[in-house]
Amino acid sequence: MIRALLCIFLFLLSPTILDAAGRQRSGTAAAPELLIPVGARALALGGATLATTSGIESLYWNPAGLVRTRTRADMLFSTTSYLADIRVNYAAVSSSFQDLGALALSLKTLSFGDIPITTEKAPDGTGAFFAPTFFTLAATYARSLTDRIAVGGTAHYIVERIERIAATGLSFDMGLQYADLGDVSGLHLGVALKHIGSRMQFDGPALLRSGQLEGLRRPGATYKVASSAADLPSIFEIGLAYRRPRDNEGLLELAAVFRHRNFARDQWKVGAEYSYNPFFKLRGGFDYVAAAGDDYLFGTSFGFGLKLRRDMHVDYAYTTVDFFDGLNTFTLRLDF
Repeated sequence: MIRALLCIFLFLLSPTILDAAGRQRSGTAAAPELLIPVGARALALGGATLATTSGIESLYWNPAGLVRTRTRADMLFSTTSYLADIRVNYAAVSSSFQDLGALALSLKTLSFGDIPITTEKAPDGTGAFFAPTFFTLAATYARSLTDRIAVGGTAHYIVERIERIAATGLSFDMGLQYADLGDVSGLHLGVALKHIGSRMQFDGPALLRSGQLEGLRRPGATYKVASSAADLPSIFEIGLAYRRPRDNEGLLELAAVFRHRNFARDQWKVGAEYSYNPFFKLRGGFDYVAAAGDDYLFGTSFGFGLKLRRDMHVDYAYTTVDFFDGLNTFTLRLDF
C-alpha cells in the first residue's frame, strides 16, 4: 500500500508529463465558461480541493463532496472579478436527505457589460450596444456508498447568446471521494471527470446573408453562413489530501491535484489550509502548468475564511494573473 501511495504522489507531482494534442487544440473548445472556477475557499487553495471539498462548496470541484455535509440545507453566493472586466456571479442551494443522498441546484452567469455594435460601414461603432448572455444552470446529486466512499454527478445546461445568434449544450460531471485511503487516518482521494457532453454550434438569424453568385444571371438570394461545431473542454482530475491535527484547536490540510485537459496543457495544483480555530482559516495555493506560455495566466493564490456566526461563513481569495489585474473572489455561505 505504501508503494502505491508513493506512485500516486509521484504521478501528481511529476513535471514531465505533457499533452501535445492538448497544446495544439488550445483555445478551440466550446463553452470555456465551464472552466471558470467558483468559490473563494477552493480558489485560495489553488483549486487543489478535489479530495476534501464538501457540502455546497463542492459543486464545481467534485460533485461527490455534496453529500459530505452536517447541515440540512445550504445557500451559497459568490462573485469574482474575472479577466477583462468580466464579472462571474454564482448562486447555489442544496439540501441533504440523509440516506437518500443530497441534491443541489446552481447557476453561474457572466456579465460582460455593454459592448458597442460595429459594422463594416461603422467600424468605430453605430451608437448602439449589446450585452451577451452566458449562463450555466446545473443540477447535482450525490450519495454515500459506504462510510468512506461517496459518488456524485452534475448535469449542466449551457446557454450562450450574442445578439441574434445562440448556442446551447448539455454537459455532465462525475466524481468520487474516498476517505482514509489505505486505512491511513486523514488521507483522502478524489477523482473527477468533467464536461462530457454534446458539441455546441451557433445558429440564428444573424447568420443570414444576402448575396449573388458571380457569373450567374440570377437575382440575389438569402443564404445562411454555416458555423462549425466544437467539443466541450473535458477534463480528468485525480487528487490527494492529508489532514493533520496540530493541537486541540488547529488543523492543517495539504492537498495536490493533477488535471488532464483535452484542449490545453496538463496542470498541477497544490494548496494548504491552516485552521487556527473554527472561526478563522488561512489558505494558500499554486497552480502550475509545465512549459506554460501566454496561453495560461494564473499562478499563486491565497485567502482566508471567517465564521461570523454559527450559520454564516465568509471567504475571500486573491489569485495572481499575468497581464491582467488579480482576481478577487468573495463567497457567502448560509447553513440551515
